[in-house]
Order: sequence, then structure tokens, then C-alpha cells
Amino acid sequence: MKPDPLSFGGLVVAAASVLGGQVLEGGHISSIVQPTAALIVLGGTLGACLLAFPMADFKASLLACKTVFFSPGHTPAELIVRMTDLAKRARKDGLISLEPEVEKETDPFLKLGLGLAVDGADPKVVRETLEAVLQYDEERGHRAAKVLESAGGFCPTVGILGAVLGLIHVMENLADPSKLGSGIATAFVATIYGVAAANILFLPMANKIKLRHREEGVAMEMAMVGILAIQAGDNVRLIEEKLKAALPRGHGAAHEAAPKKAAA
Repeated sequence: MKPDPLSFGGLVVAAASVLGGQVLEGGHISSIVQPTAALIVLGGTLGACLLAFPMADFKASLLACKTVFFSPGHTPAELIVRMTDLAKRARKDGLISLEPEVEKETDPFLKLGLGLAVDGADPKVVRETLEAVLQYDEERGHRAAKVLESAGGFCPTVGILGAVLGLIHVMENLADPSKLGSGIATAFVATIYGVAAANILFLPMANKIKLRHREEGVAMEMAMVGILAIQAGDNVRLIEEKLKAALPRGHGAAHEAAPKKAAA
């Protein structure tokens, strides 16, 4: 896993912009630091998510949050290099020569596909098995992102609830007009927390999780194409061209550099 500077930078820029705007308007950062409001918004949102989703989905979303700030260590270009290397070995020494590679493979999807191919499974069975894994993985990724999307929907509403609770407290102290201004300001901090958490944190994170999962899905599809081509005994150059077709535009140069770097 590699740190994603855009995710870290985006979070810093968003937070600095909000706090900087508060200071430029003549306000104090301390005026929007309200532990009670944070407790209401974050605690209420957490409780709503726990109520809305099973624990498996909630845990999956927490694990998926790591992919927001850390990108996968292997790129599609590196996968092409890996698959063409396996194809060369299989063409030279036969599929059975890939058995040691299966044993040391760390990617579960690639390990499964290569294992089936090496064991002599019918290509149709290999394709159906890998497609089923792809389908299940896509559903899991969708549900993980859905938890954060729902949190982004709950947050602003819970923030309004916090503001109403604060206003109730203000109304209970109408006998002391000197406290009305500060009391009302404090009440609306919960609304700020709710809107900010939804639009700066939860919804962007859900979107990044979807993108990361799609990237992972493309890599898995590339691996499946490569495994089936190796099993069919296709020419190494043909396999490479098939896999390059899945690369995003502009990534061709990166792929051309990858084999040289690997060879070096």
C-alpha cells in the first residue's frame, strides 16, 4: 500500500479552508470547538449506521477506509509484466511449471485462477469461477461504500437535531439575555459539524472507496483475461496486447517503462 497524497492533501485543504474562513470573518476557532455538538453529531450518526446496516457491512466499511488514504501497491502496468512473465514460462515449460508461482502468490484472486489452470480445470469452469468471485467482490465493495454514503446522509439531519437541542437549552435561559447570543451560536455549531462531516469527510470517502474498488475490479478482470489466455496457450505478445487494452489512456508509457525497470 502506498500513501495517496491527494487524499491527505484534500482533507487538509478542506479543513484549512473552513477554519481559515472562520478566522478571516473575525471569528475564533475556539467558538466552533464544541465537544457536546461533536458527541451529538458523530454519536448519533454512528448509532444510525449501526441500526441501518449489519455488522459485517459496518466492519467492511471501516476496513475500506484504509484504501481512501493508501492506494494499492501494484499498478495495472506491473500486473501486465507479471502476467507476461508467467505466459513466457508456461509457453516454455508448460502450465505445470507455474505451480511454484501459485504457492508463493499473495493475491488471492490470481492464486485461485492460476491454481485452477495449473490443476487442469476446464477453461469454462475457470472463467465461471473467477466471474463469480468478481461478482461477489463487486457487491461487497458496493455495500462498504453505502455505509459511508448513508453516514453522509444522516449527518446533516443529526446536526439539525443538535441545533434544536441547543436552542431548547437557550429558551430555558431566556431570563438571562446576556447569554442568548452565545447560546444560539453554540447551538448552530452542531449544524456546522453535520454538514461539514457529510460533505468534507463521509461522502468524499465513499466516492474514493468506489473508485478504488473499481480499480481493483479492473485489475481482477485483467488477471482473469491473462489466466485464460495463458491456459489457452496464446502468444505472449497477444496476451500483452489484450491486457494493455484495459489500461487507462495515457498509461501506455508507464507500461513500456515497467518491464525495463523490472529487468534492471
